[in-house]
Amino acid sequence: MARADTASFHQMVLEVEVTTGSGVYSRICGLTSRGINRQHNMSTSEVPDCDDESRPAAVERAVQSSEATISASGVWASQSHEILLDWWESGATKSIRIHHVKAAVGDTEYETGNAYLVSINNQAERGTKVTAELSIEFDGIPTRTPKVA
Repeated sequence: MARADTASFHQMVLEVEVTTGSGVYSRICGLTSRGINRQHNMSTSEVPDCDDESRPAAVERAVQSSEATISASGVWASQSHEILLDWWESGATKSIRIHHVKAAVGDTEYETGNAYLVSINNQAERGTKVTAELSIEFDGIPTRTPKVA
């Protein structure tokens, strides 16, 4: 029996290009959970049976659009405080990437694209650290870059 070759938490990394155009990416510090959602938005059409209109129509689907979003949460770290607040306040995109550290040669190592920091939610509770929830949306579909040897 062959066991699945899996990746650990630290092998799927969310990085942001802090200085636009520099090509230098930094991890967002403090995150303890992160995920990427790739989704097709579907349109549907009801197609009738031309030979017997008393029969129910068939529902046919087509991909209308595609999108990728990121959700992340963790503690609010001072190392990322200004980066995140400046990004959100600007209302502009930043280049970000998901780094699949354990990708095999030839498989997707990076998913890179411009993205908006749509929301930051902070919570504070007595006796615990301040937490953060981030919602990030790519402006288009991220570009996949394969790992090279």
